[in-house]
This record gives sequence, structure tokens and C-alpha cells, in this order.
Amino acid sequence: MVSAQLLAPLVPALPLAGAVLIAALRRRLSGHTAGMLATALIGGSFLCSVLLFLGFDPAGGAQVAHLFDWIRVADMRIGLAFQVDALSLTMMLIVTGVGTLIHLYSIGYMHDDPRQSTFFALLNLFTFAMLLLVMGANYAVTFIGWEGVGLCSYLLIGFWYTNPAYNYAARKAFVMNRIGDVGFVLGLALVFQVFGTLDYTAVMERADGFATGAPAITAITLLLFVGAIGKSAQLPLFTWLPDAMAGPTPVSALIHAATMVTAGIFLLVRSSALFVLAPLTQDVVLVTGLVTALCAATIGVFQNDIKKVLAYSTVSQLGYMFVALGLGAFSAGLFHVTTHAFFKALLFLGAGSVIHALGGEQDIRRMGGLRSSTPSTYRTFLVGTLAIAGIFPLSGFFSKDAILAHAYQYSPWIYALLVAGAALTTYYMFRLLFLVFFGSYRGQAHPHESPAVMTAPLWVLAVLSVAGGALNLPHVFGGHEPMKHFLATAASGVGLEQLHLSALLEWSIMGFSTAVVLLTIWIAYGRFAKKATLDPEADALPVPQRWAARKWYLDELYERLFEKPYGWLSTNLSALLEQRVMQPLMVGVGTTTERLGDLLRRAQTGNMSTYLFAMVAGLLIFLFLTLNGL
Repeated sequence: MVSAQLLAPLVPALPLAGAVLIAALRRRLSGHTAGMLATALIGGSFLCSVLLFLGFDPAGGAQVAHLFDWIRVADMRIGLAFQVDALSLTMMLIVTGVGTLIHLYSIGYMHDDPRQSTFFALLNLFTFAMLLLVMGANYAVTFIGWEGVGLCSYLLIGFWYTNPAYNYAARKAFVMNRIGDVGFVLGLALVFQVFGTLDYTAVMERADGFATGAPAITAITLLLFVGAIGKSAQLPLFTWLPDAMAGPTPVSALIHAATMVTAGIFLLVRSSALFVLAPLTQDVVLVTGLVTALCAATIGVFQNDIKKVLAYSTVSQLGYMFVALGLGAFSAGLFHVTTHAFFKALLFLGAGSVIHALGGEQDIRRMGGLRSSTPSTYRTFLVGTLAIAGIFPLSGFFSKDAILAHAYQYSPWIYALLVAGAALTTYYMFRLLFLVFFGSYRGQAHPHESPAVMTAPLWVLAVLSVAGGALNLPHVFGGHEPMKHFLATAASGVGLEQLHLSALLEWSIMGFSTAVVLLTIWIAYGRFAKKATLDPEADALPVPQRWAARKWYLDELYERLFEKPYGWLSTNLSALLEQRVMQPLMVGVGTTTERLGDLLRRAQTGNMSTYLFAMVAGLLIFLFLTLNGL
């Protein structure tokens, strides 16, 4: 308990101190110094998280570090407190561990940017907000972190604000996240009305008194899921995430691969005691995740921007995680969050290394043959690609297999659709790998390997992508699912997970999915590695492929349904209300005040006799009215 009281507040305090210090001294600090300071402070947070993890006893339950009462109104008492348990520790290690590597990588990637100090201040500020989100002991503290990462995401996506397209992408991300946040706020209001508190421990304990399918619980979970849809980029609110690739590549790795987009997953796992009581909500989560995973995968097949391929891959993988949560496999979903943080951060940083090597080029059709000129980037990118494809024995194999096994138990059709999604993922990821690193170079720049400050984090993430499967090794491989048992002490929904499949059936499931993945790799190799086949422009594709290449026209649909009507309404209301009503009203008020003032000014003659006469006349009138009872 003592260690939690001392160390827990220090975990978010260090990056907050870094953000404030670097922002205050940004004109005096060199970019390199700011980067080193920011990296050291987030590294200090990681060290504190490790110490908390080593000193944590799951049998002892959650440890709460209460700093002070934040809000006290009538019966409402909300404290600024941090909860240290298995779930928060897992997320703290991911956020600070992967975050430290990304900060270190950014020193090399952003070395020639004139606003490098500002960039590192924002990275530290984002990390602080994310740590608030995952460490909060109640929904209110989580919500503050939730809004904080949304704000920091807006600032980092639009970091190069002189480009109008980047500003639009930042606004789009901010607005679409606010749509989801409305659901989150309404969910919090309903939580307080039903349970009388926002503390996680009290809410989960009192939830035991509700029957399965209770309308209040269903309403709460649906509203919380709306919040998760926005933050974790699920249909219909996922279109902001691919556009968010406008930000610097380290931003994509930190915010849109390893941390911010997993906030929705965290929220559902933290609230698992509520979700297991709402089967309708779990069905909605399952269907939403499944449709999102397949939709994003089909779009990713036809993307030519190296970062957007990875962006749609992120959306698809988040869909897999939501499918796991909808199936009640909360530990499997969080296990995939962990492995995904390793290999997706690796892939984004590898993409950044390629972009750095080619002087800013992002179109994979203008790449090729880079494995000889960027050997470290190629080897680590290959590891990340194998991991996301689910090749044994890399981490992605184990986390995907856990989800597929639960899906097969629930419905073989769900399993088949997820395997199809895995095949699409494998296809477009190896298409990316082969077009970038194989064949002959098709660009104009002079490729070169990135400096050690950028390649070292790649190798660390590559090792984690290989060995991460050991965190939750299943019984068929001689393991005991340690991560599942660890999380069960913090999320009661994890303790309800049941997988009733024979060892032979599990091996069959793994064997079939692996065979599909290997066949897909062979097809992609023949099409893109040997011949370097480049897909035609979207307009030249057949109709189904054209629709997928055009992102199923979702952006155009939203533009017609929301953007244009809103713009038309704003323009016309401006013409009607602003120019014809409000503007004349404001001008009239000003003119009337001016004329009244001029009239009163004329009464000020400067003649003392006039003033005395007015005063005496006023007194006489006052006495007359008073004596006559008027």
C-alpha cells in the first residue's frame, strides 16, 4: 500500500512535469535536449510502473492512492485517486514502455523540425492524459484523461498546421471523438443515478444486485460503448483514424497504434462486470467489431499510402478486439491489445524509417528494393508483418488464436469470417512488405538506413513481437494463461470466461487458420514480390473493388448527410439571423446607447446655478410625492 501511495502519483506526474518544463523552456532548449528530457521522464514513469508491478500482490486486491477530494456536492463525492490493479498495471506498462521507445525514436525522426521542443512537450502531455485514463479509480478521472488524449490527439495530428489538409484531419478527429464522448458523458450520468457513485470498485460490487438484462444496465453499457466506438475507431466513427495519419509518424505509432485507440477496449474491460449483465450490448459489440474488422480489411487491400495501409490495419485489429469483448473473452481482447501494441508500433516506426530514408515519400508504388539499403528496417518490419499475420511462434499467433478459439465456440460462422479477415490482413500486409522491400527501386530519392536512435527501438519492439505470446501462453502449448489469471483479479468478467474445446479441436483451429495465412502469403509473393504488380487506379477497378478502394464511399456519405447540410444550415442561418436579425439588433442597441448618452451629455451644462435649481426642484418634487402618499 505504501509503494502505491508513493509511486502511483509519480507515474503520471513525471510526464506532466516534462510537458510543463519543456513548454516553458522551449525557446531555450535545443530540440535534442528536449527530446532527451522527455524520453528520460517517460522512462522514469516506466521504471515506476515496473516497480509497482513487481511489488503488486494480486491476492491483495486493488490498491488506491487517494490524493484529495476533487468534487464534494451533497451525496456526490469524487476523489482524484489512482487505482493500481492488474488491469491498470498492464496498461501502464504498455503506455510507458512503448511510449519510451517512441519518444527515443522521435529524437531521430524529428531532428530537423524547428518545433521539435513543442512536439516533445505534446508527447509528454499526451502520455500524462493516457495515464490518467488508465489509472483513474473512478469514471470521472478516467473521463478527464479520455478528454485529454482527445485534445492532445488534435494538437499532434495537426502539428504541421500550415497544411490545410492536416488541419482538416485534426478537426475531423476531434469532432468525431466528441460524438462518441456524448455517449460516454450520458453513460456516466446514468451510472451515478443508478449506483450513486462513480468509483469503479463500488459500481462493480453493486452491479451484483442487478439481474441479467436489466434495462438500466443495458442502457449504461450501450452508452459506454458509444464512447468506445468514437475513441477506438469502430463503425460508423472510424473514418477519422486513417486521416489522422497526417500527423508525424511517431504520433501514429503512439496514439493510433499502442495507446489512445485502445482506450475503448480498456473501458469495456474495466466495466466488464456491467457488460456480462447486458447480453444485448455484447451482441451489439460483437456485430460492430466484426463488421468493422471486415470493412477496414477490404479497404486496406487497395491503399497505396504506407501509413494508411497500417491505419486500416489498426481499425481492423481493433475490430478483432471488440469481437473478443462481445464474446465475453475479455482477457483475449486485452491480450491482443498488448501484442498489437508491440507489432503495430513496430510497423508504424518501420514505416517512419522508410519515409525518413526516402525523404518523405509515402507512396509504396514509388518504393521497392529497400531491403538492401535499409537492412535493419527490413528485418524488423518483416518481424512485425509476420506477427500481425499470426505466424507461429510470434505474439500475434497466440493472441489471434485466443480470439478465434472463442469465436469458433460461439459460432463457426463467426470464426470463418474472422479467418477471412485474417487472410485479408495477411494479403495487404505482405503486399506492403513486398512492394516496399522487394524487386527494384522505383523512386527518385537515394535510400539510406536510419540512425541508431531510430533503429534501436525497432529491434526492441521486434523482440517483444516475437516473445510477447509467452504473456498468455495457452494450455495446449504447455502454458497456463498467466495473463488471464492475472487480469481476473481486476476484471470480474474475465473470471467468467469459459473455453470448452478439446485439445484436438484447438490444434485444428490453429492449423486451419495458419494454412489459410500461409496460402495467402504465397499468393501475395507471386503477385507482388516476383512481378511487383501495381494495382490500377481506383476508377479502373471493377465495381466491388472500386467501392473498397474508395473506402466504401463512407466519407462521401457523411459529407452528404452531415457536412453539407450543416454547412448549408450555417450559411443560411448566418444570412438570416446574423445579418438580418442579430446584426441590426446589435447595431440598434449601440446606436440607441450612443444617442441616449449624447442626450444626457447635453444636460451637463457646467452652470452651477442650473445644477442647484435642478437639485432644489428634485427635493421639492420628492417631498410633495412623499407627503401626499404617492
